[in-house]
Order: sequence, then C-alpha cells, then structure tokens
Amino acid sequence: MAIATINPFTGETVKTFEALTDTEIEQKLSLAQARFLEYRNLSFASRSYWLSEAANLLEQERDRFAKLLTLEMGKPLKSAMTEVEKCALVCRFYAEHAAQYLADVPIQTDATTSLIKYQPLGVILAVMPWNFPFWQVFRFAAPALMAGNVGLLKHASNVPQSALAIEEIFTRAGFPEGAFQTLLVGADKVAAIVEDDRIKAATLTGSEPAGASLAATAGKQIKKVVLELGGSDPFIVMPSADLEQAVQTAVTARMINNGQSCIAAKRFIVAEAIADQFIDRLVEQYKLLKIGDPMSMDTDIGPLATAGILQELDQQVRTSIQQGAKVLIGGQAMLDSPGNFYPPTILAEIPKGCLAEQDEFFGPVATVFRVPDLDHAIARANDSPFGLGASAWTQDKTEQERLIQEIEAGSVFINGMVKSDVRLPFGGIKRSGFGRELGREGILEFVNVKTVWVK
Repeated sequence: MAIATINPFTGETVKTFEALTDTEIEQKLSLAQARFLEYRNLSFASRSYWLSEAANLLEQERDRFAKLLTLEMGKPLKSAMTEVEKCALVCRFYAEHAAQYLADVPIQTDATTSLIKYQPLGVILAVMPWNFPFWQVFRFAAPALMAGNVGLLKHASNVPQSALAIEEIFTRAGFPEGAFQTLLVGADKVAAIVEDDRIKAATLTGSEPAGASLAATAGKQIKKVVLELGGSDPFIVMPSADLEQAVQTAVTARMINNGQSCIAAKRFIVAEAIADQFIDRLVEQYKLLKIGDPMSMDTDIGPLATAGILQELDQQVRTSIQQGAKVLIGGQAMLDSPGNFYPPTILAEIPKGCLAEQDEFFGPVATVFRVPDLDHAIARANDSPFGLGASAWTQDKTEQERLIQEIEAGSVFINGMVKSDVRLPFGGIKRSGFGRELGREGILEFVNVKTVWVK
C-alpha cells in the first residue's frame, strides 16, 4: 500500500510520501537508542513539563489537527475535534500521575531494605491503525514517554500526515530529539524492525492477522508485546432497561467513527419481551442520521476510510443477505455518489452459521439477535472469538451482577456505552488481544518491575 493521503470523501490523492530507505531506518534506530541512554535518566518533572506542553499544543491547535484527521480518514469533524481533546487529556493525566504510579514500593521482608523499582525498557515500537489516528498513538506515547522509554511510530500508510504531525507535537513540546520518531515505512519493514536488538518491546492496535504476525515475530525474539485487536462487542438490552436511553446510546455506540471502531457496539442482543419496541425505535433513529461531507459540523456519518474497506463491508453484507439475514434498513453501498459511503444498516433474523453471526463488521452495520432471557443473552454475547468490551442495559441488580461476572470481555459497561477512559485500564481477551493500556496498568506494561533486596 502506498504511503499517501487520499481524501475518502472525494477520492483525491492529496499527498504522497516516499518510504524511508534502510539507511534512513538505521539512522532513526541509532538515534532512538542513543537518546534513550540519556532520556531514561531525566526527571519526572522534565518529562511532565514537556507532556503538559504537548497537551497545550493539542488544545490550542485542535481545529487544525482535527481537519487533518478528517481529511485523511473521513471521520466527522466534530468527532475529530473530540479525539484531539482526548489526546490532550491523556497527556495531562500521565503528566500528573506517572511519578506516583512509578514510585518505589517498599516491601517488608527479611532484608534490611527491599522494594519494587520500576524502570524503562528502552526503544518501544508502536504499530498503529488509521481509525483513531491521534488517539491510538497518544494513549501509547504518553505513558511510555513518562516512564522513560522512547517511541518509534509505524503508523498506517493512509494517515502519514497525522503521523508526522504527532512527531511535530512532541518536538515542539520540548522532548529531546529522538525521544519520539515517526517511521514512514510499509508493513513489509515491521518484522525486521521488531527483530532489531535495539527494539525492546512493541505494541499494536489493528487487525487480528497484523497482531498475530507481530506477536510471532516478537515471540521469536522474546520481546514483550501489547495487542489491541478486533472486537464484536455485544449490546445487551433486558426488559427493565431504560429503553429510550438504550436506543439513543445504541445509535451512538454503533455509529461512532463511521462505525469504524473496535469497541463500537456491533451485536445488539435484545430480550424478546421488548425486541419489537427496541428495533422499531432503532430503525427510526437510523433514518435521522445525516450522511455527507465529514468537514460539515452537522454530518453524522462520513465516508469509510478507504475504497477497499467499503468493498469488503459491502461484500460481507451481501453474503449475509444471501445466507438468510434480513435487512431492516440500508444494506447497499452508495456507489452512485463519490466517496466511500456505506449507509447505516441493520441486519436481523440472522440464521445459524450466517457470516453475520461471527464476523466483525467494520463500518455502520449492526446485527440484531432476539433472546428469550438473560441466560441466552449471556450465551449469545460470549459466542464470539472476540472479547474486547460489552454494554448491558438492565435496572435489575441481580442481572447486573451476573453480567459483570459472566460476560467474557476486557470491560463491561452497565447502562452505558463502552469507551476508553484514561483513568481505567483498557484492553481485551480472546482474539481481541492481551495487555492493557491507560490507567496505572497501562504505564506498567513497558517497564522493568525490578525487585531490590539489600541485607
């Protein structure tokens, strides 16, 4: 895939970039390693000041950065603005809390002194996706840099200007040269970079095949990895739910980022007693969504990021229909207009074995399943190779407790939308990956947890 900005609304190739040569990659690796040897010894106060300055830049130039995100991957501008603001938030969070999270922890043993010390690992490679071009990177970079590591970013090839803008932000904020660098390279270069002795660990957010490939390469080198992969999050609605709030949240949860989010609600699992009401209201809300120019502030749904993603999603829906799924709204790509548009779509009455029963739809397509009771709702939710997040709606305390205990996912939200929160660990289980980002757990992923014992 060429490294290029291609406007998903118009199809115009805005700007292309030459991939780094092997010599240039070597220069960046050498700089990163040299910088780490100095950077790891700098104070938390210095790192905190620079990270706070990065937050200031994000806030001050929010609109410029947001327009860049929208230009490169098509998310509505209002959503892009929120993404930039959240990046500033994660920077401020770790600027404030990192020193506390990584402070020495005294432990009483038979030694005169014994404690746990947290130390940085070195150069960390981040392989990041296009769907949240800033947020996915900053939620890695903020804790990694505060811990004393240095970062190398291999971003998705369709968001190169976002990748360069992030490096620019850290440089302007005052971080030493080489503390954070962008590598404009194709996926074919990742394995060799991971294998380099100067790379101490890697993190990847993206598809299951990409994660498996990175993990296999890192595993051969005995290197730590954190993976945040796909998801097919259930959205369970039981009879006691606040139906109006559940429907409104269901629309937002599915359509976030034009439906291109790992933690978007994708499978709506609804108790039979209220299924007709929920589905009717959901369809009505879908009809109100405005599709159009993502740069317009009143647009709800913009184009998908690439023509390839549009084609794949369209084929998934076509196959599901052929296998017996019923279309309640949408269901056909908008091929008669420019841009990678797919309309909000709902599939129901999905038969056993249908593609829509298990596949992840990375776009504005929801699947609906009726269930007779809570037992069947939990079984349906867990009948998936993924385990990223889950949202469940019920006012019954017993049902809430069962859902919390029995849902197989990295996070469970009761009467709320699944979202990442800088204060809480985020990640999945099963084929959704392993390891955690954000919260205290996120900053501990890429440190040496060193035991110190002194007689």
